[in-house]
Amino acid sequence: MPANPKYLSTSAWHKAAKIFSGIIGGYMISAMLHMALSLWVPFQKNMLITAVYTLFVVWCVLLIVPFLFKNGWKVLGVYILAILLLAVAIHYGNLYQPLN
Repeated sequence: MPANPKYLSTSAWHKAAKIFSGIIGGYMISAMLHMALSLWVPFQKNMLITAVYTLFVVWCVLLIVPFLFKNGWKVLGVYILAILLLAVAIHYGNLYQPLN
């Protein structure tokens, strides 16, 4: 059964924003999340080892999330905000608890 056209986005820019935020933004968020976690948890080396597997799972989830939003620009803004917050967490984590 085909999808109902009233639920599909009609703007090519919204579609492009969703695809870009899903692929690039999702990967950046999942990678930065694992980097921040490895800096803030006490078992840093184990976290980096398990990040190889969990990064792919988190990326797959974050790849699907933008298509649940109606507006592509809002999800792109949310992903950029998450990337900036994770960058701040990585910066301060690296200052106070650097990896050994």
